[in-house]
This record gives sequence, structure tokens and C-alpha cells, in this order.
Amino acid sequence: MAAAHETRIARLNRLEALLAPGRAPAACPDGARLLAMLGADYAGTTPQARRRALQRDLEELVKAQRIEAVNPGGKPLRYRRVTDLPDDDQAIWEYNLEVMRALVAEALPQRQLDRLWQRLLTNAEGPRLDEDRLRIVPDTLRLQAAALAPGVLEAVIEALAQPCALRVLYQNAEDVRGPACLHPQALVQRGPIPYLFALKNDEAEPVRLYALHRMIRAKALAATPARAAAGFKLDEAIANGQVDFGRGERIALELRVRGYLVTVVTTCPLAAGQRWEDEPLDADFEIRVWAQVPQTGQLLRWLLGAGDNVEVIAPPDLRRVVAAQAAKMAALYADPNAC
Repeated sequence: MAAAHETRIARLNRLEALLAPGRAPAACPDGARLLAMLGADYAGTTPQARRRALQRDLEELVKAQRIEAVNPGGKPLRYRRVTDLPDDDQAIWEYNLEVMRALVAEALPQRQLDRLWQRLLTNAEGPRLDEDRLRIVPDTLRLQAAALAPGVLEAVIEALAQPCALRVLYQNAEDVRGPACLHPQALVQRGPIPYLFALKNDEAEPVRLYALHRMIRAKALAATPARAAAGFKLDEAIANGQVDFGRGERIALELRVRGYLVTVVTTCPLAAGQRWEDEPLDADFEIRVWAQVPQTGQLLRWLLGAGDNVEVIAPPDLRRVVAAQAAKMAALYADPNAC
């Protein structure tokens, strides 16, 4: 058998192994995702050539009735496997290895290790690590989770899963209570508090955040379908800082950095496209860093937590805020008996 033919058979087997049977259409991968997961197998000269090679393989597997398109005529087409793989220990182990390698290949280029860990903890098929072998530990002080009123979390999950509207009695940050009909879009856990992205009453926008611990009562309205917010995407909302009550504004951050933070920001960049250069040898700091980041409370807390290992150079407004907060903190610890 020619080496090229053997390589293609192995590639077809890997492609088939990535497609689990019985999945709902929305959970099935399309060509773009499969290409990202199997990039090393489709090393064509151009993106178009790689897409064509993948499409030929998908068509061959469909023709052989090994996989199927779950949304015929749709764009993009999504695929799933028709039958289970051979049920023997070696085949299952090899399948798990292929899936694991594909997951890693997909996660590493985008530095999305958080998603990889989540998949490894929750996979129903393929490789799975339980909590005795994989744990995600926060790098900040872990606060106790906020207490929720009875029935609130169940109602929120029910409304998101259907999806349907949610009637709540809500107490805002000023302790003012009032009823509202929320149209859930997504649920996020930020630190110790879960928040619901939702439209309120008849509003078409904006999508607001509602803290679940501020819901006094909640009831899913099964007979009232939830309205979808135009253009809302959870990943974009997170990337734009909306989970930390940002307005999606991005700033050109310029910092001077020293001490332990030099290793931190050069190993784990603040954002994609970050750049840095060494400071002069006689400078008080070691490097200067530039990055485009969302302007959020999380950024401010990180800068203040860095202490004197970081100096904000730009933007000027942020520099003034950090200086003012640092002065207030210093005043708290001033010795009243000092001369």
C-alpha cells in the first residue's frame, strides 16, 4: 500500500473519530472547526487547498455512510458519526487518544486552555479526567459563593434551557425592589457570583447583567418564549469586558513592569498582540509593555494588586485613577504619630 494512501486512511479514521454519534445538530462541528482541530493533517499550501482536502474527505466518509451531514443544505454543514466505533478496549483507547490530541491541537493556538480543561472534565465521549486528576485553581483569593434564594437557580436554568421568559422580583444595588420579566440569553459565573445576561420586559436592548443573589423570587414562564437579543454572543461579551460591567471599550494600555510581574506578563500576555521591550539599563523598571485591553474593574483591580511592580503610563485617565486609589490606600496606613 502506498504511503500516501496509508496516510489518507489514517486521516479519514481520525476525522471519523472526532465526530460523535447521536449529537444534536447544534453540537456537531462544521468544517471550519474540524480543520482547526486537524490542522496538522491538512497541511496544504493555501487555506483554500486545506478546505478542499477536508471537504473531499468528508464527502468520502458520507458516501461510505460512516458519517452524515445533520443539516443537509445548511450553511455551514455540520457532521456526526453514523455508528459507534468498534467496541474493544484498544480501539476505544486509540479513539480517546485521537480526540485528546485534536482537542489539544484546537486549544493551544488560541491559548484556550480553560475550554480544554472544561471538556476533559465533562466529556461524555472520548478522554475524560475526573476531579481527582484535574482541578482548576484560581490565582486570586477565592471568596465563598453568594447565597441564593430558594428556587432561583432552578428557575434560571429552566428558563435558559427551554428557552423561556423569567419572572423575577429583583433587588438592585440601591436596595430597591421591583418585578421584571427577563428574557435570558446566557449565564456566567464571575468569581463567587453567578450573573444572568438578559433583556428586560419589552426592551430590545441593552442586554444587562442580573446577579442571581439579588433575585428574591424567580419563576420560569414556560408559555412565554424568551426573546433573543440581536447580535448577542457570549464569547464577545466576555472578551469585551461586559461580564465585569465594562461597556466594551478597549484602551491602549502602556505599562512599565518590574519584579515577578516581568515573568508573568511575558509568559501570559495581557492580550493577543501584546508587545514589550526592555527598559534602559539605568531605569527603575525592567520592561515596557503595550496591549489593547478592555477597560474594566477587573483591569483596575489587577493593576492595584500589582503594587509597585507596575506603573501605568497610558492612558492618562487610567493613570490618574490608579494614582488616586494608591494615595487613598497609603493614607489608610499612614502613621498618625509620624513627624
